[in-house]
Amino acid sequence: MKLYNSLSSKDEELGSNTKEITIYSCGPTVYDRVHIGNLASFIANDTLRRALIINDFKVKHAMNITDVDDKTIKRSIKEFPKSEPMSALKALGKKYEKYFIDDLRAIGYDLDAVSFIRATESIKEMQGIIDGLAKCQIAYAADDGIYFSLKKYQELGGNYGLLADISSASRSSSRIDNDEYDKESISDFALWKKQKGSEPSWPYQFGSTDMNGRPGWHIECSAMSKKLLGQPFDIHTGGVDLRFPHHENEIAQSIGCGAQDTYANIFMHNEHLLVDGKKMSKSLNNFYVLSDLTSKGYDPTAFRLLILQSHYQNQVNFTFQGLESAQSRLTNLRQMADLRFQLGDDDQSKIDYKGYTNKLKSTAADNLNTPKCLEILGAIQSDLEKNRPSKEQESELLSLLEVIDRLFGLSLLGSRDIDTELKNLIAKREEARLESDFQAADAIREQLLDSGIELKDSSSGSLWLRS
Repeated sequence: MKLYNSLSSKDEELGSNTKEITIYSCGPTVYDRVHIGNLASFIANDTLRRALIINDFKVKHAMNITDVDDKTIKRSIKEFPKSEPMSALKALGKKYEKYFIDDLRAIGYDLDAVSFIRATESIKEMQGIIDGLAKCQIAYAADDGIYFSLKKYQELGGNYGLLADISSASRSSSRIDNDEYDKESISDFALWKKQKGSEPSWPYQFGSTDMNGRPGWHIECSAMSKKLLGQPFDIHTGGVDLRFPHHENEIAQSIGCGAQDTYANIFMHNEHLLVDGKKMSKSLNNFYVLSDLTSKGYDPTAFRLLILQSHYQNQVNFTFQGLESAQSRLTNLRQMADLRFQLGDDDQSKIDYKGYTNKLKSTAADNLNTPKCLEILGAIQSDLEKNRPSKEQESELLSLLEVIDRLFGLSLLGSRDIDTELKNLIAKREEARLESDFQAADAIREQLLDSGIELKDSSSGSLWLRS
């Protein structure tokens, strides 16, 4: 399988030495509902794992939950002003983590295939990395916390700027203590922040200095990825906005004193999601979370399909017109899957189900080319419309539909067959049609429509469709 590597700026082959792939995905900061741009990134990493699995790889996938940082602390004080700081932080994290998991489930994310880990569960591992960096003087104490020295890192042979174009002009002399900062400047960044006021904190003795406080944002992912996957691991995923400074800083602090020269072998970055051609912003009134879509009657799986229609390396332009089209396409695909309940006689034209299955697998393995995969899916749909699937090929059809579900996460096989009463009505209507009793046939058609079933007449009989 080939995947574009942001570190080398080229496609690279996966699995030449192993059939087990380890993936770490940057997860959410649980201080608010994740927006649809965040969800697009999670759809990308979920589809990556799915593509690997259908191509016979074993995958170990981990994702972090950032439940302590500047934003979570600020929001916890606002939402739980009467609670003790640590209790407020935990309550906030629990609240928005549930929203996040519910959103993932709604968009078809395979929750059973990923291990989640919270930042607050890995404080000792973060302190261990910082202690290691201190031994070679890359980590140093200041009045307000512990910082990573870029100068010392580079003196020891560290290469800063693997994922970003960094010039000497972008070097700042000041330290950066906030978690997210100007993406055009580089500076020493906070590994650990000393407690301010009544902020939630963890005990930490840094040498002879009392550093009770909490971690900086960047160190969290380094510790959590290593805790679950070891180092180096195979693939690190995230949005393109995380390339610098977050992923760049992860690499630097994980390589640190040079005991290991690799943090992750491949960085996979998905592009931004735009809304009506513009960057999503609350000030532009184009900022959406998943519930904004579902409240308008859209299926969350249709949003997933909309994202898959673009390659992960290209920007996705979200519009409600595009979402409407994706929902119609999803309906058509579900109708296609319902053909498994309406198999024809064995003398029908043969369809190359195995050939389609192999095409889907190889196309997904080509740098996750989901738009091309959906073109293949369209060809399958067209073929099935022209050639009613036969009982003789039932197992091949089911195998193909299973691969489609495993790759796209659209749950096409989640539907059930219609009940016997509806089937009897369809048979009765077919008899009336053959006897040219069109009045009776039309009356039954209207009765079926009231039950949510449309009919499509063909030379091989009537096919039913869920309306």
